[in-house]
Amino acid sequence: MKILIVYGTVEGQTRKIARFMADILREKSHQVVISNAVENPPAPMDFDAVLIGSSIHMSKYNTLIKSYIEDHIKILNSKPTAFFSVSMAVASSIKEEHDEVVQIATDFLKETKWNTNTIWHIAGALKYTRYNYFKKLIMRSIAKKEGGSIDTNKDHEYTDWAKVKEQVLQFITSLKS
Repeated sequence: MKILIVYGTVEGQTRKIARFMADILREKSHQVVISNAVENPPAPMDFDAVLIGSSIHMSKYNTLIKSYIEDHIKILNSKPTAFFSVSMAVASSIKEEHDEVVQIATDFLKETKWNTNTIWHIAGALKYTRYNYFKKLIMRSIAKKEGGSIDTNKDHEYTDWAKVKEQVLQFITSLKS
C-alpha cells in the first residue's frame, strides 16, 4: 500500500510522531512518503491512504495543514484518511482540557469539510530547552496547573508511543478488511 503522511509542526514533536508512524508502516512493507507541510507536500491522489497531523498551538492547528486539506478536500474525502492531533492537553489529568482538544478537532474538521472517521489525539512534549525565556515561563505555568513537569532544565516527552503504534496498525489492518 502507498501511504502519504503530511504533518505540521512548531517544536518538532509532530514531526517525530510522523516519522515514527512512517517507520511502523515501512516495517509492514508499505511504501511511505512523508512531508512537512512547509515543503510543498505531494497531492494525495496517487496514494492509497493519507495520514495528516498537526500540533495545536493557541487553540489552533497549523495553517499550512489547513490549507493542504482545503486544497485537496475532494480527494481526501474519497480515500481512507486519519488525522493525528498533537497537544499537551492530552497529557493533562483535567477532563476539560481533553474536552477542549476534542472540540478544537471537531471544529477544525467541520471548517475544512474533511470527513475523516479516524482521529487520534496524541500527547506532545514540553521542549523547555528550545523555548525562549518568556515561553518557558508560560509553559511552566501551564504545566504546573495541569500536573506536568516544571523542571525547565530538560525536555519532557508525554507521547504514548505504544498507543501510537497500535492506532497506526489498527488503521492499516482495517483497510485490508
